[in-house]
Amino acid sequence: MSVYWVGDIQGCDAPLGQLLDQLGFSASRDRLYVLGDLVNRGPDSLAVLRRLESLGTSVQCVLGNHDLHLLAIAAGARPPSRTDTLDEILSATDKDALLYWLRHQAIALYEQDVLMVHAGVLPQWSLSETLGLARELEGILQSHDAVEFFMQMYGNEPAQWQPQLQGIERWRCALNAFTRLRFCSPSGAMEFITKEGSAKAPAGYMPWFEVPGRQTANTTIAFGHWSTLGAVARDDVWALDTGCVWGGCLTAMQRDHPSEAPRRIEIKCQSYQTPF
Repeated sequence: MSVYWVGDIQGCDAPLGQLLDQLGFSASRDRLYVLGDLVNRGPDSLAVLRRLESLGTSVQCVLGNHDLHLLAIAAGARPPSRTDTLDEILSATDKDALLYWLRHQAIALYEQDVLMVHAGVLPQWSLSETLGLARELEGILQSHDAVEFFMQMYGNEPAQWQPQLQGIERWRCALNAFTRLRFCSPSGAMEFITKEGSAKAPAGYMPWFEVPGRQTANTTIAFGHWSTLGAVARDDVWALDTGCVWGGCLTAMQRDHPSEAPRRIEIKCQSYQTPF
């Protein structure tokens, strides 16, 4: 059995199919983890959802900000953006089944000794706290309260995590970390404006995974979301969003045995969007 981790697909189904073919992926034998942003900006979001859903229990995904945006639009809690490419999903005959499947994906996963999130983990959170917060959010998304949550999900505040946060402020802060985080201060205050690479960190901020004393420092973390980050030469941090939709690559990590070092595989993609 081989295990694969794949970065942001963003509606680029042809590169995904090419990657799975190159890997020789078998749904009966292998395991595939997708690190969020399955949909949007690319041309074939509907095909991506159908492909992944059809692979059954061999695939698990964490939700990214674009996936949550789709769910919010479908719930009537958010209008579409002019850059969205989601209409094909919203008009599909199997829309309800696909959205149900998407809504029941994870916010964070810890399997194969790897913690998986879409964007990041705040430095104050231990592994158990991270997974506990993810379960809270998943429970809301899968409940009858999901529509009300989507209506209040958007916003940058509170940008500083506090354990005593309650209700929507707690959930919004945690979800922003899981799905939007790039830079934060040493105390964990999040910054959401800067989209450039780590060399462009705003004064007083740094990449979340470089904060001294981070509670998950001894845990390997796989994430996406940050297409401008570039190569990260660390065994404990797998940054796998390499800008597929912008004409970069669709990137995967492969591990054939728990004792082996993973290897990186990339499929060069055409440009579907102009960055930012």
